Amino acid sequence: MRLKKNIAISDSGFLFDPSTGESFTVNETAQEILKLLKEGKDYDEIAGHITSLYDIDRAGFERYYQDFLEMLNHYHLIDHAG
Repeated sequence: MRLKKNIAISDSGFLFDPSTGESFTVNETAQEILKLLKEGKDYDEIAGHITSLYDIDRAGFERYYQDFLEMLNHYHLIDHAG
């Protein structure tokens, strides 16, 4: 699963989808996850990175990650083919 290639992410957590014109603001953790998704990292790589950076265990991260992916999917920001 990858973030769509045309999605722009700023250093301040601003996300822009040029195909729809929609923009979103995300927190620091979500911004880090988006960066890793855009790089093509898999779940284990993302989970390892985030749990090493932030005070969250693997189970807590799993819940956060699944909710976040559902939100990305809801707004059509995920490229299911890639």
